[in-house]
Amino acid sequence: MMSEMRSFFTQHPVGKGIMAFGGTVVLTSVVVTGVIVGLRQLGALEGAELDAYDQLVRSRPESVPSDRVLVVGISEKDIRNYNQFPITDATLATLLKKLAEYQPRAIGIDIGRDVPIGEGREDLIQVIEQNDNMVAACVMSSATEPGTPPAPGTPPERVGFADMQLDQDQVIRRTALVSFPPFVEPLPKNPHLCQDPDSLLYSLPFRLATSYLEQEGIEEELTTPEEFIKLDSTIFLPLEDQSGNYSYTGAFDYQIMINWSGENAIEQVTLTDVLEDNIAPNLVKDRVVLVGYTASTANDDFATPFSAAAQDRVLMPGVVLHAQVVSQIMSTVLEGRPLIWYWSQGTEILWIFLWSVVGGTLAWKIRRPWILIPVAVVAGGVLYGISYTLFVQQSGWIPLVPPAIGLALTTFSVVIIDRYGQVVAKTVKKLLRINIEIDETQKEEQVAQITETDSFQEIQIRADQLRRRRQITKPKTYNNTVTDQVDLNWEEVPELGQYQQVLQRARVLRHQLNRVEDQRDEVEEVDHSTNGSSGTMPTVKKQAFNPEDESYLSQLQSRGRRMRNR
Repeated sequence: MMSEMRSFFTQHPVGKGIMAFGGTVVLTSVVVTGVIVGLRQLGALEGAELDAYDQLVRSRPESVPSDRVLVVGISEKDIRNYNQFPITDATLATLLKKLAEYQPRAIGIDIGRDVPIGEGREDLIQVIEQNDNMVAACVMSSATEPGTPPAPGTPPERVGFADMQLDQDQVIRRTALVSFPPFVEPLPKNPHLCQDPDSLLYSLPFRLATSYLEQEGIEEELTTPEEFIKLDSTIFLPLEDQSGNYSYTGAFDYQIMINWSGENAIEQVTLTDVLEDNIAPNLVKDRVVLVGYTASTANDDFATPFSAAAQDRVLMPGVVLHAQVVSQIMSTVLEGRPLIWYWSQGTEILWIFLWSVVGGTLAWKIRRPWILIPVAVVAGGVLYGISYTLFVQQSGWIPLVPPAIGLALTTFSVVIIDRYGQVVAKTVKKLLRINIEIDETQKEEQVAQITETDSFQEIQIRADQLRRRRQITKPKTYNNTVTDQVDLNWEEVPELGQYQQVLQRARVLRHQLNRVEDQRDEVEEVDHSTNGSSGTMPTVKKQAFNPEDESYLSQLQSRGRRMRNR
């Protein structure tokens, strides 16, 4: 079986083609894939992959503004109108009272209010305590910052952290649903809720979304045994160290990717609009309302995937960003909108390898560069089309940059190896000054010197004699081996290595010829003694045969007669 397979791959045209394809295309694809995977593990491709992700986000069609979320932004115009920055406790309390009258399902306060600002502190505390649908934001402490406690009068179950998860390029692409303050030494004497490392905190968007869903009869659950967050039938899988196109997320808490609805998918009104009753009640009723600064003066803006679309770096206010996450959670649970999903590491490696093989196959089949280049570009377009379609329609985040690199690099490598391999090898030899080629002229001179020696001439003469003898008569069984071994084309000795084989075979011939001549002499001696004497049995050499063995003597006599008649 093994010999048949070996014969198929070494002699059959199809087998030879498979071996050539595997040795060039497949092997090159494996090497290229290994290099790309290694670069991904080192994080060398993370920036390019995240840029491609941002491009996919921006290429999505703009969504219709959500009818479940509203942002009340404090703009630059509001700051000038009321001549307040930050706004006072009294103004904030008045705003919250106005919004509560419209009966929203939840109100999120994305404004730090750990210290009194102006007048109205007691009014603010009273409003928050009287409305159990209000959720106040805090900022968790860190190794360098003490954090910001929530607004006064807010119970722990209505506190949500407003911390953002920044990537290395300072862009927001993911959010944390659940987290806890880091352990910092020394601990403060009276830590607030968002300083205590033993506190398990929900994010502000997650608090608001679950408050809305509770009124739909949907409670938060945990799966077993993984303990993943589950809302109705939706399971929110957390990011791992290497998820999607991240080489390392650093996600120590419960994070998910933000599935952006669009840059303008959140409806907004201003502080002045609410205080002056310039909004329709249905913009607030049964919605989640978030209050926060949209003015750049507040320095609460963040870069998002939409930021790179404009020439100037356009930033998104933190309150709008939180509203995006709230809208994502509710639309996922209530409408079945998919979360951002991604493949396992093994599947992503196979995907990269597949496109490397595609590039190598194109280079293997298409010999003309002016055809190969457009076809390779079309293949790259197909790759982008698959990635775009999966992302837009199914929120699937699959590798785009690594397989594109594999496609291009394998195409180039196979062209070089298949078309210009010998040229490259010679160039490398010259650069390294290594001459490993055989000098044909020198080889012919050495062969000529060997063939002109007396020993080689003697071998040729004996071979000619044996060849002529074989042509005169058909050899017997005992010298079939001799004639088979000398049936050589001695006039074709092109290489030095074959001469060594000739010498070895000549030694065998010489030994067997000696045996034949010895047996011939013994036969003639026996025959002469038998015919010329008075019948007395002659004495034969003991090493040749045993005189007492008559059967052997008869055979030897018959052989002598046959040889004498030749």
